[in-house]
Amino acid sequence: MVSEVLMNATADMQKCVDGLSHEFAAIRTGRASPALVEGVLVEYHGANLPIRQLANIAVPEAALITIQPWDRSCLRAVEKALLKANLGLNPSNDGSLIRLMIPPLSEERRGELARLVGKRVEERKVALRNIRRDYVSKLKQMEKDKAISQDEMEATLKKMDDVTDAFIVKAAETGLAKEKEIKEL
Repeated sequence: MVSEVLMNATADMQKCVDGLSHEFAAIRTGRASPALVEGVLVEYHGANLPIRQLANIAVPEAALITIQPWDRSCLRAVEKALLKANLGLNPSNDGSLIRLMIPPLSEERRGELARLVGKRVEERKVALRNIRRDYVSKLKQMEKDKAISQDEMEATLKKMDDVTDAFIVKAAETGLAKEKEIKEL
């Protein structure tokens, strides 16, 4: 029963760190990535759909993203959604394809993005600590209900602390890697 609690806590913490990596994929670094636009919502026949469900997104060059809608009638809607998303990119529509040129980042913008990355890492660290707190309260309740002994609880708490610390380090390393990627010229 205690090992199940520890496994669940580890799985939840892994999801938290994986979510951070997914979040970082959408932060612009000067290189083109489909993740920059995949989540942009386009109004299509009365429904808001992500671009990835309406078009083929490709990266033919390091500084270019191309978006080719499967239905040409939604080309204007995709272009409008990209402008509305405020990505800092100007879409170029040639009638069948939208091109997004990724301009090089200014030093000021790199600093802003690095601060944003740091902020997101701190938010995830807090989330990891909250996950730990929730599972510790479950363990304390189990001890109170006499489902586990005090010795088992203390040993599990030590393991929980070790797991939490490992995931906090993993989140920090992910953030440092993204900051390094942002600061590359």
